[in-house]
Amino acid sequence: MTNATPKQLRFPTVEGLSVRANFDGGAMSSDFGALLLSGVDRQTGMTEGLTSSFHDRRHASYIDHDLVDLIRQRVYQQACLYEDGNDANSLRSDPAFKLATGRKPLDEDNHLASQPTFSRLENAATRKDIYRMTLALVDHFISTEARPPKVLIVDMDHTNDPTYGQQELSFYNHHYQQHCYMPLTIFDGLSGKLITAILRPGKRPTGKENAMIMKRVLKRIRQQWPNTNILLRGDGHFSNPELMEMCLDDGNMDFIFGMTANNVIKPLAKPLMDEARALHADRQRYSQGKPISNTRLFGEFEYAAGSWPQPFRIIQKAEVMDLGDNPRFIVTSLDLPSPKVAYTQLYCSRGNAERYIKELKNDLACDRTSDSSFLANCMRLITSCAAYNLIHSLRSETMKGTRLEHVQASTLITKLLKIAVRIIQYKDRIKLQLPSTCPVKNILAQVTEILYCIPPPKSI
Repeated sequence: MTNATPKQLRFPTVEGLSVRANFDGGAMSSDFGALLLSGVDRQTGMTEGLTSSFHDRRHASYIDHDLVDLIRQRVYQQACLYEDGNDANSLRSDPAFKLATGRKPLDEDNHLASQPTFSRLENAATRKDIYRMTLALVDHFISTEARPPKVLIVDMDHTNDPTYGQQELSFYNHHYQQHCYMPLTIFDGLSGKLITAILRPGKRPTGKENAMIMKRVLKRIRQQWPNTNILLRGDGHFSNPELMEMCLDDGNMDFIFGMTANNVIKPLAKPLMDEARALHADRQRYSQGKPISNTRLFGEFEYAAGSWPQPFRIIQKAEVMDLGDNPRFIVTSLDLPSPKVAYTQLYCSRGNAERYIKELKNDLACDRTSDSSFLANCMRLITSCAAYNLIHSLRSETMKGTRLEHVQASTLITKLLKIAVRIIQYKDRIKLQLPSTCPVKNILAQVTEILYCIPPPKSI
């Protein structure tokens, strides 16, 4: 495949008429949504925060593109499903993206950056740059709340990011049966907002590493929200003493983690498990051969592993299915919720984090970490996170009350951002022509009016 423009596209005839297409439509774009992303960015200051965290080491006399323009272009294009840096070669003259980054759309001497510029930018990132930009994501999350929340649920989860070739810090992970990275993603469990994400090597994290990362993130949050009750939530590989001690030291923080059964826990759980088996057998006996649902009982007991700072409450789910037993355990520092509420409402809700990760990976390509440099791949993860934040703000805030308020990110991008637009530039104005049959014209009218009327924060 080459970048040469095909001369003509041919289609079957329609009622005796030949159908042909040429790429001569002029100043048109398939990404009107870039302007919406720009408006959301002005309101939230997402790219401004990332720019201020990155130290630009380029010589001023050789700079054609300001750092903020580079980050905006990369984030907007990523949010519009152009995750490949090579896409910038074609999109650098796209009038919608030029207009979104504050440039006149049809001038020939102000094109956007190309792929080599982004490669140099990614590979110029240092450890300090990545650290500051990661915390800038935390600061952005904090800025989205008008006042400190009473309760904050912090969901932590790792996800696999397959690697290929000789990539730095790529390790073989036996659980995933492949070489990969294992980025740590941290979300607000109530709203789905991304707090931050950290690219990690592919090996399983230790408790000390998890605690080291979370201490830095939570320290940033505590500086602004000292009295917020924080609940740390994660699956079984987060139930380690370092994170438990961190929560105890805070004094206003609790945890709820998955728990793997061991030879000490199994005897403690046996009485409730036997009761669930007997109840399931009775239900089968009186069902007259009809299918029955699983039998679930909930209980609790205290337990302390040798490495734990103190005994903690173990919540037990004794579940019996037709195929056999399915026991589950969680450990928590919470005292008040009943075992059933603690398990079904507090712990199981962490499954939403899997949906957020799915959007971050499948819709916004946070796993497009194909650079040989680890730090360059960290930059790619951060720009994906910024794109997620813009999409989330557009969906949950600007579009509140519309039918697209709760849709998946890919649906929002397809229906609202990937809209064709013709751009006409006059001496005194710029005119945008959208399709007359656009199915979301009423939503666009509402969204653009909100972004036009509400001024950006003074700090931007």
